[in-house]
Amino acid sequence: MAKEVTKRSENYSQWYNDLVMKADLAEQSAVRGCMVIKPYGYAIWEKMQSILDAKFKSVGVQNAYFPLFIPKSFFSREAEHVAGFAKECAVVTHHRLMNDPKGKGVVVDPEAKLEEELIVRPTSETIIWSTYKHWITSWRDLPILCNQWCNVVRWEMRTRLFLRTAEFLWQEGHTAHATSAEAEAMTKQMVNVYADFARSAMALPVIVGHKSPNERFAGALDTLTIEAMMQDGKALQAGTSHFLGQNFAKSFDVQFTNNEGKQEHVWATSWGVSTRLMGALIMSHSDDEGLVLPPVLAPIQVVMVPIYRTDEEHNAVLDKMYEVKKQLEALGHSVKVDDRDTLRPGFKFAEWELKGVPVRIAMGARDLQNGTVEVARRDTLTKETMNLEGVAEHIHGLLDDIQKNIYQKALSFRDANVRKCDSWEEFKTEITKGGFLLCHWDGTPETEQAIKDETKATIRCIPMDSYVSDEEGTCIYSGKPSKGRVVFAISY
Repeated sequence: MAKEVTKRSENYSQWYNDLVMKADLAEQSAVRGCMVIKPYGYAIWEKMQSILDAKFKSVGVQNAYFPLFIPKSFFSREAEHVAGFAKECAVVTHHRLMNDPKGKGVVVDPEAKLEEELIVRPTSETIIWSTYKHWITSWRDLPILCNQWCNVVRWEMRTRLFLRTAEFLWQEGHTAHATSAEAEAMTKQMVNVYADFARSAMALPVIVGHKSPNERFAGALDTLTIEAMMQDGKALQAGTSHFLGQNFAKSFDVQFTNNEGKQEHVWATSWGVSTRLMGALIMSHSDDEGLVLPPVLAPIQVVMVPIYRTDEEHNAVLDKMYEVKKQLEALGHSVKVDDRDTLRPGFKFAEWELKGVPVRIAMGARDLQNGTVEVARRDTLTKETMNLEGVAEHIHGLLDDIQKNIYQKALSFRDANVRKCDSWEEFKTEITKGGFLLCHWDGTPETEQAIKDETKATIRCIPMDSYVSDEEGTCIYSGKPSKGRVVFAISY
């Protein structure tokens, strides 16, 4: 029997944990709050990374790498930034261990104290802008469009695999521009890159919008976000792009001579997505049988399971399977023939369903005689018998259909759980049901904080491309004038 998964209706949180562990995506590590990403999970991340990396390079971004350690003094230069990360910072104070004189293993060598303590990067704005100071002197040096793929550390007390861990993988882009307009355009361009990736690769419908002042990145003048709805009705922030203005350039005195010969501070952006996308992928599509992976991101797109009784049947079925495998690979698909002889076909079926492989092919001796094959879809849990001739081309088209169907199912779910709300009493009831509430807000941080304190709901975004509303109204909480509706939800 395959590993059982808790039903979503019984315990959504446990269902999620079961999938992460039992589908071999990740597991807890020996370091509290950190995770081990297993090969199958890392293969999905690698696909995400590959697609995003190509998108970044298509708009002129280059990859670089900056240090893991950041001098503590760098953080004190940008007050809002340090305030946003202070509670999550891990600090290195010493550089050497020594044998314990009392014979109890090893201890920190008290004489190896660092002259300046180092922060293990929670994000890299400070170290990068201290570097850009040496790269930029003239308008001819701009723009700089850099990205790095790396790990960061944010010392979370309550962790959850992929969604919130003390260490996680991500990419962070950091760009420098000669004008505010260029930087703002870059901020918008990159959030749209993320939105396109979410929709086309992850089959994840997202809303693009501005973050409210309370939810902005620490040190940003504006934060753009993509927000997704999970199957439990909660929101998940899937990616952000920040217009940093000249804050970091002023903190690190990064100036350039413009084409009129005048000195100006540089304009900045930063933007990033992380392995949190893995959590979004799991929670937006999967079911009680296991993962449901969009074909674009599935490490294995087609799995083939032979069914046989004799060695002769086995060899004949495998010959045909490898023939079909070769045809599918020629069409650009990843294929695995599961020829493990220690497991029954039924167990294999359940295992690959749990792992979310989009298409499963089963073939036996009778299929060979009839010139047919059984093809099962993971997204609908349906199967059909079809002719062996032309099966590769059929599956090629089927994978496209599965990708579109997974997206449409998630979009329909989201749209069915977005609703308008016009009074505070109604809001307090509706927010407990999950989903996105479109509400009027007076635009003040005080009102936003009061709503969060009373209900745990936050403004996920002021929408730019979905559910956009410029209708005037009155704030659900304060009764003051409102210029339009924003998206409220309980979030991860």
